[in-house]
Amino acid sequence: MGNCNETKQKIRVGLLFGSVSSEHEVSLVSAAAWAGALGELTEKYEVILVGITKAGRWLRYGGPIDAIRDGSWERDASCVPCVISPDRGDHGLLVRTPDGCRVERLDVAAPILHGKNGEDGTIQGLLELAGIPYVGCGVLASAVCMDKAVANTLMDAAGVPHCRWCYAIRAEAEQSMHALLDRVEGRLGYPVFVKPANAGSSVGISKAHNRSELQNAIAVALREDDKVVFEEFIDGQEVECAAIGNPGDPGTVSATRPGEILAGDEFYTYDDKYKNGVSQVVIPARLPEHKLDEVRAAAVHAYLALGCTGLARCDFFVERATGRVLCNELNTMPGFTPISMYPKLMEREGLSFSALADRLIGLALAKKKGAY
Repeated sequence: MGNCNETKQKIRVGLLFGSVSSEHEVSLVSAAAWAGALGELTEKYEVILVGITKAGRWLRYGGPIDAIRDGSWERDASCVPCVISPDRGDHGLLVRTPDGCRVERLDVAAPILHGKNGEDGTIQGLLELAGIPYVGCGVLASAVCMDKAVANTLMDAAGVPHCRWCYAIRAEAEQSMHALLDRVEGRLGYPVFVKPANAGSSVGISKAHNRSELQNAIAVALREDDKVVFEEFIDGQEVECAAIGNPGDPGTVSATRPGEILAGDEFYTYDDKYKNGVSQVVIPARLPEHKLDEVRAAAVHAYLALGCTGLARCDFFVERATGRVLCNELNTMPGFTPISMYPKLMEREGLSFSALADRLIGLALAKKKGAY
């Protein structure tokens, strides 16, 4: 019989933030929110903070949460160089010491990283090599959802409705620009959205109304990626669902009813999402009851079709003229800032931020144990 006074060992969570990404600052705000939420669960979790600078340095951080949020964390005296060891025997961090390095075991990682080098399968691959369970989608689903051309192709194959689209690689844009412009105009017309295939949070996205704007928009997108996606303009309401669960565990995948974005600009920009707070969020979206349920079902369909696990924010248009529900994209590590939709939707469902973080960590551990 065990000792009833035994102290249950805490789960050691490696909370990763920052990264070499155009969304570095958003990650800091999201991770600070996660750190605060897990701070309410100190009886269950021990949090190890690991920041990645814009230059790609990994630092074990032990200072205040507010310094993460404002970016001053990396100048804190508590910072010590570290790396995640790919050696599964270490199962955690190698932290530099005056005598060499020490191993700090991690039971699970929460990579609260947005955009490239965070939610595109790269950090997920490192964690797979290390044998460390992690919050969110796996390598393939992360890479697929990050690449809009690949995601659209798979949605086509799976019968997930979305807008008409096409794409081009850098070589075509540089060597056959006029032919590319003709192809996009002939297929999609104007206005047309131009996006880097691999970038998040509206970075590098433009809305083109004519040939000159289209050519300029291609140049903007190519600053972010070597592949450009073109999508027809949809006159519709922009709505988002929060999806959660591991698909191999029957009944665990679910999605919230959608919330609605009232964009402060011509489309929902990066600044709208994370900086100026001009956009407004309406939960639930201003749609009939049956349409709210249709969007929710479509979110689960898209989530399963793209192989997501853990969580994703599923973005849709509801076309005003026809009522068609069209998938825009899935974001595998959505923002967790004070104005972000995903935690707001979950809170509406009765799940507080700390309960949500606890649930997502539990899904990560269940996935690693092969519980489904």
